[in-house]
Amino acid sequence: MSETAPLTREIALRLALAVREIPELDLRGFIGVVSERLGLPLTADKLGGVTVADLNLWLAGENGKTTIDKEAIKRAVRLLWGEGVDDGLPKPQPYADGDLPNSLRVAMASNNGELTDGHFGSCQRFLIYQVSTTDSRLVAVRSTAEADAEEDKNVARSALISDCQLVYVQSIGGPAAAKVVRAGVHPVKWPAGGPVANALAKLQTAMLAPPPWLARVMGVEPASLARFAEDTEVEEAES
Repeated sequence: MSETAPLTREIALRLALAVREIPELDLRGFIGVVSERLGLPLTADKLGGVTVADLNLWLAGENGKTTIDKEAIKRAVRLLWGEGVDDGLPKPQPYADGDLPNSLRVAMASNNGELTDGHFGSCQRFLIYQVSTTDSRLVAVRSTAEADAEEDKNVARSALISDCQLVYVQSIGGPAAAKVVRAGVHPVKWPAGGPVANALAKLQTAMLAPPPWLARVMGVEPASLARFAEDTEVEEAES
């Protein structure tokens, strides 16, 4: 969002959850309204001072009234305050370059906990892992809330994971996949979804004798693709 200051992960999460309570709202527009009313940068203290009357006023039309459900506005305000905003996500572990030699950085499209259960264009966050053949480490959790406020959210989402070599998704459309590839990231379909650990275990096995698409990512000689592709349903997304 070039016209606003960057949002912290906590603030972006509060705003995104508040918008979900009010389907009539657009995330980008809502962030603009809140930023104009409260001033930048948006902070937890500023959001904590928002009242139901404030939000009613901000969302009112030219006639000074809003048709938005009052209970929904109350829920949204509590989320802006941070009440109930406990995402239950796993905590990243410390990591420094070189900690896991010959490793890949992998993004997992996720909506719930430590699961690969998201569509690229609609997942709530990306879980970022550093993965070698013998170990894996969660190094970051990145909310997509701020990216979704950009004019082209798929470009913004691609930029969010541009330091990764792979991104695992349950599904991804062709145009979005092309934008991911242009960002230097290889999209991998994982239709069955499920625990991240399952996908990482399959990837680690594949890294020992990589199929052609993975060998290109790793910069090594390819091995046979057949068995891995049959067993895991991992597919190379077209660019």
